[in-house]
Amino acid sequence: MRALIIDDSRSMRMILGKTLKELGVESIQAANGLLGLEALHGPEHVDLVMVDWHMPEMDGYEFVCAARAEPALANLPIVMVTSEAETDLIQKALDAGASEFVMKPFTADAIRMKLEMLGLELGGTP
Repeated sequence: MRALIIDDSRSMRMILGKTLKELGVESIQAANGLLGLEALHGPEHVDLVMVDWHMPEMDGYEFVCAARAEPALANLPIVMVTSEAETDLIQKALDAGASEFVMKPFTADAIRMKLEMLGLELGGTP
């Protein structure tokens, strides 16, 4: 399984990438939503997107809206990984098509739980 990690913070992309690797998930990365959409149209197959909310160029909410507007991406699991805690904004993202939410800071167990809730098969150590 391969995930696309979209976050403008290089260190957060590295942390999330390491966490996913421990769960048996390969990853590719993008620094904002526009680059994330380009990656989804690239040669590498992606089974999951982990996207931050606040980014330049195209934020996570705009990314979710753009991805869900494409029929080929309608069923792609998209998890918002953000420090945003306002319930109205969380509901807005879910209404736009986000599959799940993970709050920063997160643990590997929290990521595992959300991905398992989405029915994704994980490798790695429990």
